[in-house]
Amino acid sequence: MTYDPAIIRTLNFNELIKPIEELRNCRICPRNCGANRFSNKLGYCKSNTSFYISSICIHRGEEPPISGKNGICNIFFGHCNLQCIYCQNHQISMNHLKNAAHQMSLQETLLEIIMCLNEGCKGVGFVSPTHFVPQVKIIINSLRTLNIKPTFVYNSNGYDKVETLRTLEPYIDVYLPDFKYSDPELSKKYSDAEDYTNVALAALKEMYRQKGSTLLLDEDGVAIHGILIRHLVLPGHVQNSIDSLRHIADNLSTSMHLSLMSQYHPTRFVNSKLPISRTLNDNEYRQVIEEFYNLGFTKGWLQDLESYNNYLPDFDKNHPFES
Repeated sequence: MTYDPAIIRTLNFNELIKPIEELRNCRICPRNCGANRFSNKLGYCKSNTSFYISSICIHRGEEPPISGKNGICNIFFGHCNLQCIYCQNHQISMNHLKNAAHQMSLQETLLEIIMCLNEGCKGVGFVSPTHFVPQVKIIINSLRTLNIKPTFVYNSNGYDKVETLRTLEPYIDVYLPDFKYSDPELSKKYSDAEDYTNVALAALKEMYRQKGSTLLLDEDGVAIHGILIRHLVLPGHVQNSIDSLRHIADNLSTSMHLSLMSQYHPTRFVNSKLPISRTLNDNEYRQVIEEFYNLGFTKGWLQDLESYNNYLPDFDKNHPFES
């Protein structure tokens, strides 16, 4: 189905974009910093009330049921409520950097989405959306008002607040969260979030409550309902990965769909003395895969070890994933 971009003119933007009062004392993420995002004194994520977006593009590099044959329309928000020193999207996620994101109007955002959908995308993915949940809801409500109803994918780092996720139940079709750490020392050192494990587990349980363990696919093999959990295997930290899989098995279900990623690539923010200053080796990845099967998981996706060369976006380009 194709959409005439002119239908955007039928929207009442004054009605859709009312002041987001919850951002006057922002506690939508686990940081609970209470920032007034209407002011110049911003909180941990250094984000205001705008649609602060780095890129809206067709992305074909997600898992097969997420991308589908035509890719997914991904909306990459700027900044993040985690500060992972190895983040592949560091150009837009690091809160201390001059960000590649810019303040887009709702009208501009919707136009970009429609252009992607007209290219055959079946889904709209919100990437690093945790600190922009109110804006996510506005985008979804606007598209639904236009009778545009793609699959909505919440692609997060897993550091989400249960209370916020509950408000997303009527909006999100597919959850695509990370589960990064089972070790609080690592989550503090690498992502500035010592409480990550407990917070992310609670978030996964809420997503599981909403969606269950079955990833429903349409006739083209594209996910339309469910949850797919990602875990990036970090070099030098095999035990973190093994224990992360055990947490998922013990607290959720071995029927979950998992994506075990080997694409780790150190950024310039990674100290050369750290274990993660190199890429993953075959033995490390194999140990994690073996534990995946030993625990009883059967549904998932693996990557080639050379994949670390394929997932390095450049957000200074119009399309960050095209050479």
